[in-house]
Amino acid sequence: MSKINGIYAASVSVLDKELNLNVDKTIKHAENLILQGCHGVVIFGSTGQAQLISVSEKIKLIEKLSKNKFKNNFIIGTGFNSLKETISFLNVCKNFNFENFLIMPPAYYVYADNDAIKFYSEIIKIHPWCKIVLYNFEKLCGYKFSVECVEELVKIYPDQIIGVKDSTYNLYKNLKLKNFSILPGSETKLLNGLELGCSGIITATCNVTAELSRNVYDNFINKIDQTNNQKLCNVREEFDKYNLISSIHTILSISDNSYTNLLPPLSLLNQDSKKKLLDELAKLDFNYNFLKVA
Repeated sequence: MSKINGIYAASVSVLDKELNLNVDKTIKHAENLILQGCHGVVIFGSTGQAQLISVSEKIKLIEKLSKNKFKNNFIIGTGFNSLKETISFLNVCKNFNFENFLIMPPAYYVYADNDAIKFYSEIIKIHPWCKIVLYNFEKLCGYKFSVECVEELVKIYPDQIIGVKDSTYNLYKNLKLKNFSILPGSETKLLNGLELGCSGIITATCNVTAELSRNVYDNFINKIDQTNNQKLCNVREEFDKYNLISSIHTILSISDNSYTNLLPPLSLLNQDSKKKLLDELAKLDFNYNFLKVA
């Protein structure tokens, strides 16, 4: 995969009542997203609680996912602050023939562009075979990629740095690179991003907007008048009023209680917030009755 195009969901992780990762249901959910219209799925992004799930559970899922019929449609997130843990995890993924990764630089610490470049350089030095989508999300990790930093990384590592998920939104309007995937992190940026030359989106809310998002994408590609973009944007804006993981799991749990379990400190929406969200989605005539994972 030299360039990633289309609608990608940052998939949720499904847990059991003991808060263990349910590998089968997590994979089934991801399969359903592809069947609903996503071109692909990111496993273990921030929406998938990657920073909270144990390494051993991640490895179990990767092993089973390697045998999946949609294997080539998956991008693997890492979710580690530790450089060495990231390198070790990529080694496991290599053994199961995965090569496409979404990697965020470390959270909490204050550093500059040249330090971020060093972080990715160390990964690529050990794993020159890997393909990396940078994860630009200042709100979560505290660091924001500059246009110049991304340009420098692509200049040094044109075969390894293949794209960016831009959830800070300082790049997608300004970054212009050939054969490089620029993927905003919100449906509200999908159509505008495509018009600017972006490749698609990677978003949390595609767990519930897969079909609608794919319609907007296909209409753009096929030069058909847009009929659903405003609705798609409105739906996303309603979810943005809450913690995305909490609101997505809350909505999905209406059809299937497998989605009720979240690792602390995460939780479902309270009843008041849930009612407000459901009322607003009803006004938008948005259908949230999706395929069950069970």
